[in-house]
Amino acid sequence: MASNFNQYQHLDAFSFPAHLRGRPAWVVQLWLLVQSTLFALSPRFMYGWRRFLLRLFGAKVGNKVLIRPSVRVAYPWHLIFSEHAWIGDDVELYSIGNIRVGDHVVVSQRSYLCTATHDYTKRSFDTMVGDIEIGDGAWLATDVFVAPGVKIGRGCVIGARSSVFSDMPEGMICMGSPAKPVRSRNSGK
Repeated sequence: MASNFNQYQHLDAFSFPAHLRGRPAWVVQLWLLVQSTLFALSPRFMYGWRRFLLRLFGAKVGNKVLIRPSVRVAYPWHLIFSEHAWIGDDVELYSIGNIRVGDHVVVSQRSYLCTATHDYTKRSFDTMVGDIEIGDGAWLATDVFVAPGVKIGRGCVIGARSSVFSDMPEGMICMGSPAKPVRSRNSGK
């Protein structure tokens, strides 16, 4: 059936670049199996076990990082967690690109860190990747979306249900969709 949308994208021309995954297909499939069983079914208190599984698949995970069993990770070998980070329930880490999480960072429940998108200007709908960096002491409140290529500054707070499409400055409280700085984190002290 013909469609008048053919002028926009031709998905039959799309191809996922093999190098983007960073590992052979069998490793990706093995990770998906491990994530849906050994990782996801582990009791909540088994943070060390989940750190071990992520490290086994190439993630760099610092000490005392707390990752809930309901966290979903696309490719663990693209994750870098510093010390004492907390990753909450139902967080999605779409790690086609690298995700770097600093010391003492909190990523609250249902947040989505997305390192890839598509080039809607090309009919082949090419994949575009941008690494995400979250600075030390930052807090992403519940249900925050972070777009590819975004850097969130040290000590920055991103308000609940915000969508972050550009870099956010250090030490600021930012909120909205798109998120914008509204005041200094230290202004209430």
